[in-house]
Amino acid sequence: MLQQFNLKMVLPVFFCAAIVGASAANLPPNPYREVDNWAQLPAGMHWGQVISVDGDSAGNVWVFHRGEPPLLKFDSYGKLLASFGQNMFVQPHGLFIDADGNIWVTDGRSKDGKGEEVFKFSPDGRVLLTLGEAGVSGDGPNTFNSPSDVAIAANGDIFVADGHGGNTNARIVKFSKDGKFIKSWGKKGSAHGEFNIPHTIAIDSQGRVFVGDRGNNRIQIFDQDGNFLDEWKQFGRPSGIFIAKDDTMYVVDSESNTARNPGFKRGIWIGSAKDGSIKAFIPSNEQNPDTTTILGAEGVGVDTQGNVYAAEVGRQTLTKYVKK
Repeated sequence: MLQQFNLKMVLPVFFCAAIVGASAANLPPNPYREVDNWAQLPAGMHWGQVISVDGDSAGNVWVFHRGEPPLLKFDSYGKLLASFGQNMFVQPHGLFIDADGNIWVTDGRSKDGKGEEVFKFSPDGRVLLTLGEAGVSGDGPNTFNSPSDVAIAANGDIFVADGHGGNTNARIVKFSKDGKFIKSWGKKGSAHGEFNIPHTIAIDSQGRVFVGDRGNNRIQIFDQDGNFLDEWKQFGRPSGIFIAKDDTMYVVDSESNTARNPGFKRGIWIGSAKDGSIKAFIPSNEQNPDTTTILGAEGVGVDTQGNVYAAEVGRQTLTKYVKK
């Protein structure tokens, strides 16, 4: 009983501290500096909207952007090592690198018989698995409507955040490692277990599923059967979540302003997935933080050295941050 009492007493403290820390005068420290022109594209290749980024176990950085080719692999020095996926996607969105180095991505729109799918690629670009029906929107066991992100559990189970507001889905879909439908949960709304734009998904060391419920200005936490565990609002309006092996959590807020989630600043919130505490904040690069247009980063990733990468949709670039 004592442990239960202490947990209930501690969690609101983190929440209150984060709200105070969101003000301009009391933001958490920023221990990072930006690296100029880190990723260099070859002649003739240009950035599209950079939507997602993730690092693999070899120290490489993978980027998903809305240009051709859409999947790019860089080494630690910013040299482009590989690219693939040419003309495969309608709207690149989510990206996840699994423990075996395979690349998982989501295509969030449909057009001309393409899109509304989740793909698993080998590191050399071979398609290993496809979920969904190409060009078909739906809410069935093997159809999606704007899949935003994907995450893979330690046992290989697949979790897809399916929906992007408007007339799309608002659910989490779970598959076995070989792509067989297991279950789904969630609907549009603001109650526990309901979603308004489930924009990003991540899994911590305990196997808990963290969903960035962006339209509701919160992260919802579930077990892998979809049972609601908690909600956190201290990380702003989440567009992207990355959870490191030590449970350091990086959450990028691309939309907070005086109309939507007032009191929070756009940027990357860094804290703990274990207890929800906030440790650091990297401010957004955008020039007008009160616009409703997304100018800064929507995706966030971290490499094996702890460097942080921001996938910037509006500025159409990848930004690297290293410790000062």
